[in-house]
Amino acid sequence: MSGALPSDRRRVLAAGAAALGTAASAQLWLPATARAAGRKPLPDGVFSLGVASGDPLPDGIVLWTRLAPDPLNGGGMPNSTVPVEWQVAQDSRFRWIVRRGTALARPSYGHSVHVDVRGLRPDTRYWYRFRAGGQLSRTGRTRTAPPAHSAGGHLRLALASCQNWQHGYFTPYADMLRQDPDVVVFVGDYIYESSPSATGVRRHEGGGEPYSLTQYRNRYAQYRSDPDLAAMHANAPFVVTFDDHEIDNDFAGRIPQDPDKQSHDAFTARLTAGYRAYYEHMPVRASALPDGPRIRMHRRLEFGRLARLNVLDTRQYRSDQATGQEGAQDPSRTMLGAAQKRWLVDGLRHSPARWNLIASQIMMAETDLRVGEGKLWYYDAWDGYQAERNALLQEFRRVSNPVVLTGDRHLTMVSDLREDFADPSSAVVGAEFVGTSVSSNGDQDQAAFRAQWDPRRADNPHWKLLDAHRGYHLFDIRPDGVDARVRVVDTVVKPRATPRTLARLRVEAGRPGVHVV
Repeated sequence: MSGALPSDRRRVLAAGAAALGTAASAQLWLPATARAAGRKPLPDGVFSLGVASGDPLPDGIVLWTRLAPDPLNGGGMPNSTVPVEWQVAQDSRFRWIVRRGTALARPSYGHSVHVDVRGLRPDTRYWYRFRAGGQLSRTGRTRTAPPAHSAGGHLRLALASCQNWQHGYFTPYADMLRQDPDVVVFVGDYIYESSPSATGVRRHEGGGEPYSLTQYRNRYAQYRSDPDLAAMHANAPFVVTFDDHEIDNDFAGRIPQDPDKQSHDAFTARLTAGYRAYYEHMPVRASALPDGPRIRMHRRLEFGRLARLNVLDTRQYRSDQATGQEGAQDPSRTMLGAAQKRWLVDGLRHSPARWNLIASQIMMAETDLRVGEGKLWYYDAWDGYQAERNALLQEFRRVSNPVVLTGDRHLTMVSDLREDFADPSSAVVGAEFVGTSVSSNGDQDQAAFRAQWDPRRADNPHWKLLDAHRGYHLFDIRPDGVDARVRVVDTVVKPRATPRTLARLRVEAGRPGVHVV
């Protein structure tokens, strides 16, 4: 990246590097009020968007907040840089503080704060909080990753995606909170760019789709106001990546869904605004600072020798979607781009982990939509990029226990991954869990869903589970296997819901594929 970005990264990282490593009483934080007395007071409610943490390392974590006393109207902060103090403690009452420092909330980044804290103990729970202008944030809880060379252990991971504000409340997070995952993997569609709808369960802010930075900031702020999402962010680290609705439905690289309505320059400006707002609202490291219409989101996280998590970006580097079967099978088409594909393949080939997880925004297994003879595919998914998909699946034969974690479909679709979907007898090389949506599609008509999808099951024998309830997936990962639960709620059109386990599934170590328990 170029321009001022390296210095911005240094500012973000410096907050963690300058932290004190000695224990201290929480009372030592009180002089912050006196130090702030000489400044113009900040508006009340600067921590309205809550707190979050993300991308755990064995010795570190990213802490996030954004100062926004008027969150749906640009934030409401003065046009000046504000010092924000932060603390990390081993206890919820902050009697034993292990790291502390000051970060700068700058107007150029929407007064967001990203603190990359280092020097922490592996596999340890911590509590954190922020203070600005005499105001105190809520307390957050987080956890570091296991030691780099630890071989055993247990990782509880939640998979979530697709939370449309207008389609319902984010009630699945209330149940997720009770399940207490170590980490939440969110694989896209954190916001939706659609215009306000008078018929929605909840109404989007604004007067239309977001295009400018301020409009995207307002949309993210609205989503951050959901109490169940805010509580989940405050209680576990998130690992996030985006799909299409964070910018524009079904965009590909720098090509919008409707190029006849959005010129190249206009869409480049929209990408620039959307990526900036995404960074400002996500608990990610300075490596994700956008460079105009570019952002680096593919990255790798390690959970000891138990699991390696490869987080993909399937939007920014892809070829435009195919329009027919011939295009879908064109070997020149790419989903990942050459550099990201090399990065992924190298990471899989040289992984020391027992389980190799891939966070992919869109479905990898085949979806044949045509009942009977012939094929009909979704060209926005991996089915539209079959040569690259098949090459990747061939690599899976040499990978230890590959499991793909996916979103996008607003359905639970759990599948075996076959080396060649054109040959139903080809080898099973992995498993894929397509998680249902948090709220997108609302309370779906189950009878209509079954009438539409059940006839297709004979043409897709690799599907192991198909369902259209709202919810998320919960994984308990151990050396001998992955136990998965599909957690669903009875409604998202009301603020409270009743959760249940729809299904239990398992992937055995050393045996590719998934089976229903």
